[in-house]
Amino acid sequence: MPGFGVIGALRGAIKNVGGGGEGGGGNAAAPPSAGWNVRYEEFGLQKQKSSMDEGGDYPSSPDSLPEPERPPLRHIDKYIRPECPCLSKRVTVAVLTCLGFIIMFGMRCNMGMAKIKIEEGSIKMKWSVATSSIVDSSIFWGYFITQIPGGFLAAKYPPNRLFGAAIGCSSLLHFFVPSAMELQSATLAIAVRVMQGLVEGVTYPACHGIWRYWAPPLERSRLATLAFCGCYAGVMFAMPITGELIKRISWHAPFYFYGSVGIFWYLSWLWLVFEKPSKHPTIEARELMYIENSLGKSAHTHVVPSLTNTPWKAFFTSMPVYAIFVANFCRSFNFYLLVLFQALYFTSRWGMDIEKNAFLGALPHFLMTIIVPSGGVLADYLRKHEILTTTQVRKLFNCGGFGMEATFFLVVAYANSATAAVVALSFGVAFSGFAISGFNVNHLDIAPKYASILMGLSNGIGSIAGCICPYAVDLILTHKTKEEWTIVFMMAAIVHYIGVVFYGAFASGELQPWAESKSLDDKQWNPYDAAFQGEIKKSSSVQSNGLLQRQLSGKNANYGSVDVPPSPPPVVSTGNPFVSTNPFRQEPVQPEAQDRYMHGTLEDRAY
Repeated sequence: MPGFGVIGALRGAIKNVGGGGEGGGGNAAAPPSAGWNVRYEEFGLQKQKSSMDEGGDYPSSPDSLPEPERPPLRHIDKYIRPECPCLSKRVTVAVLTCLGFIIMFGMRCNMGMAKIKIEEGSIKMKWSVATSSIVDSSIFWGYFITQIPGGFLAAKYPPNRLFGAAIGCSSLLHFFVPSAMELQSATLAIAVRVMQGLVEGVTYPACHGIWRYWAPPLERSRLATLAFCGCYAGVMFAMPITGELIKRISWHAPFYFYGSVGIFWYLSWLWLVFEKPSKHPTIEARELMYIENSLGKSAHTHVVPSLTNTPWKAFFTSMPVYAIFVANFCRSFNFYLLVLFQALYFTSRWGMDIEKNAFLGALPHFLMTIIVPSGGVLADYLRKHEILTTTQVRKLFNCGGFGMEATFFLVVAYANSATAAVVALSFGVAFSGFAISGFNVNHLDIAPKYASILMGLSNGIGSIAGCICPYAVDLILTHKTKEEWTIVFMMAAIVHYIGVVFYGAFASGELQPWAESKSLDDKQWNPYDAAFQGEIKKSSSVQSNGLLQRQLSGKNANYGSVDVPPSPPPVVSTGNPFVSTNPFRQEPVQPEAQDRYMHGTLEDRAY
């Protein structure tokens, strides 16, 4: 580029005039390339790729990046930096979100195993089957109520604060559950669990709100599934931990243990997690640029959804949205079936003691905890390398996971040994982990702007399944016989097969028309901005200086010309003000006319 060479030569000449050069007591004049490098760094340009690729490849020289504006350090940050060693900031958010879900779902497992221990002791629960079902399902009443409000709250307020406060409040309420059970007050137990459900109902919408700012598009599956695998890891850890605490201490111990861990987690969350990358005081410049460049300006300048500007009609007339709803209902029904009744199944059907029950019951959820993040990485790989489209990936993972789990449920229904039942249940639950890379992140594909609201709606449908499941299963399990358990698992398989058919028919991974952002930038075009940013957009306006603007799309308005010359290469972005990147070019003209009368000789014009 000649502009940089001239500047380099001028810099060298100035140095020579100032006493530089050989024998002049200064350095030799820098060659043009040296001047180019200095000028290059002065304007914050990169000799590497102008934009980082989707996989997170950063420039090799962070020093060449402009230092971003950072918020001031908090008082605690002056002594302990808010970061985890060897982890990027977005992965730190995902890991802490995962731990939050581990605690939340671990608390849900305490009740079932505690009731089994109480029944084995000298003090019997005086609750009827109906009362016990109400206590089990009461957490989902509150959970359902706050799903949709949680979506709006996550869109209006910092979703990280919402998520952290929800786990912290639920952990605090968990301390009161043993007292309610010891008093055998169903009313008090229901009240506490309803309040837990109310605060936990905002967690899923808030989680999607967090990823609106923190997850680059081609990392959505892996980051979201890493976070959501905490739901299944929570069950995996809760069963053996609860069993050991009950065996070695008392049935009260798991409630106090999880309540204390939840409070400690909340303090860590407040310290390490921020609303968005730009508000993190110690994030590296390259990670900040990568996240913000991949998300674009829309993630930070979007209009906050409200009751009036949310496209409710589009939601409830969109089949891809219904596909997510149905999938969430099916998955929630079978997930809560296992959370609430798996321990009872191993105890009543196969006669396992509480310790063996806890460890064997954790095996299916251990496998699922491995599959969920692995499935997210695989899904992103297939999308990034364009092996499959986003729609194909979502359908393959969701329908494959649901279908395999349903098939293994049929094996469990007719199993003749505890080993066969445990193996089949383990494989079934493990395969269902792939479905999390299907429906559970599909909201971010079809409507990222409304992802938290859609997550609230779909999770509300899932909480309805959580309310129905205890009643349906208790209605079947009157005597807890082999035949009754067969009916339960056949019902679970049918529910999943319905989800396979519906999601496979109507799901989509494409941005829906009603979810597209209508910003001012989409309607106006600035040729200078387009030139410097390397963008090529269509325009047919006439510039104020009288020159006709050439359409940069290659499809020129030929204005009657016979042959349009081929389009020259597009303007290349340099970002340097000393380099000319004039976007205006000469308008293609019609070839010279061959009319003999107008352009011929005098003889040609004679009549």
